[in-house]
Amino acid sequence: MPMEAHEIETLIREGFPDAKITITDLAGDGNHWAAEVIDESFKGMNRVQQQRAVYASLKGKMDGSNGELHALALTTKAP
Repeated sequence: MPMEAHEIETLIREGFPDAKITITDLAGDGNHWAAEVIDESFKGMNRVQQQRAVYASLKGKMDGSNGELHALALTTKAP
């Protein structure tokens, strides 16, 4: 079952409570999402470290072919 935008945001928000988070449905099918996460905690981290931190907040929802979240294009940055 596809994930809803608010579910994705809730998971990310648990790890980054003060972040500016924008979730976009790229294909209108509930399976292909984009997320932009802007958070102060990203200062001093490279992009790979930032994105790993966000993926970790998804708590396995993207893991393997049985993951609830099929595709997430991720943009991260510090303010």
